[in-house]
Parts: sequence; structure tokens; C-alpha cells
Amino acid sequence: MTPSKTVPQMPYKIWHEKPASYKYLRVWGSLAYVKRLVEDKRHSRSSLCRFVEYPKETVVYYFYKPSEQKIFISRNTVFLKKGFPADSRWDEVLLEELSEAPQQNDGTSFEPSVPTDSVPILRRSTRESRPPERYGFLGLTSQLDNDPRTYGEAMSDIDSDKWLDAIKSGMDLMGSNEVWTLVDPPKDVMSVGCKWVYKRKLGANGEVIAFKARLVAKGYTQ
Repeated sequence: MTPSKTVPQMPYKIWHEKPASYKYLRVWGSLAYVKRLVEDKRHSRSSLCRFVEYPKETVVYYFYKPSEQKIFISRNTVFLKKGFPADSRWDEVLLEELSEAPQQNDGTSFEPSVPTDSVPILRRSTRESRPPERYGFLGLTSQLDNDPRTYGEAMSDIDSDKWLDAIKSGMDLMGSNEVWTLVDPPKDVMSVGCKWVYKRKLGANGEVIAFKARLVAKGYTQ
């Protein structure tokens, strides 16, 4: 929450009597070495990953690992001091990971022959071509930003039926908890508006495991 005209200070500072800490804030896409527990000492104990998102209500981070094309949560991390390095350095890491993969042999053999004036026969390579892994990173992280922003977008989304179920579940939950009481609005008083906030919940491997809809008040309409 940010300061306002009526409250010039941040609510956090007023409530806790100390300023808020920003040491956990990171630039989206920053590189970090993520520590992991491994039983085999021959394997590396950390991996170079990209920071992509904050989980709610926990001081940890979501990271993307390109070699496995997975998004996971971790708190044992060491962020690079330069913050957001150039893509060339990231590409070098990808090349090192790709170089460790087994190479596919196309089975073509050549024998020495006497030079002739004939036109050489062109052969099409049988090697399978694959897009770089960095494009997989863009595809996965785009799921983090494609949630509907309005009710209209939710209803035109491919998962509109799941958003409707999420809205109904949210309404039922607020009704059972008696969040509000319906009354007639006072005269000459403008009511505060509200809107739905939609969010896809991702699992440890980056797959969608739930659809959430939360009703929030438009505080700026006061």
C-alpha cells in the first residue's frame, strides 16, 4: 500500500513503527544461482536460473531453469550483483548445457574420389533441428502474464467456464462467511466500486493447477 493525501506515510510504517524493507525485491528476469540438495557430490550444488515471480504471502521466489524447462520455488539463492546481465552471457550458459547432450549422428560417410567436372549432388541433412531453449523460456513465462484483467476478457478466454466456476466459488465463500450485508445505499453518497481479480495458480512444474477469482474494492473511487 502506498501513501495518500489523508495518510502521508506508508501504512506499514505506521503499524509497525519502522520503514518497510525492500531487500527482497528483485528485477524480473534477474539471474541467480539457486542452491539445491544433491546426494552425489560429483554434481553441481547450484544451477543458474532466472527469477520470474513472487509467491503470495511467502518470502521465496519463482525461478525458471532452461535446461529442464521448469518453473519452481526456492529461497536458497544467490542473485548476481549486476542484476540483469546481457543475453550473451545467458546464451553461453545454454551452449554449455547443450554441449553436454549426446550428439546425433546422421550416418553419412564419405570416400575419397578422383576430382571430376560433374556437378556435385546436394544431399539434405537428416539431422533434426530444434528451436533454442530460450524460446521455451518465453513460452512458459508468458503464462504468468496472460490472466484476464476484466470480466469481459475472462468470459472471452478459452477457460471462461473455469473462470465462472472460480467466481461462483468466491461468491459462495463470502456468503458462507457473511462478508457483507445487503442494505439500501445512503442518499447523496457514492458507493465504492468493486472488481474481480483473476489468477491462474501454477504448480511446481509450471502447469496450471487452479483458477482463482477474488473480489476487491476500488479504493480509488472513494
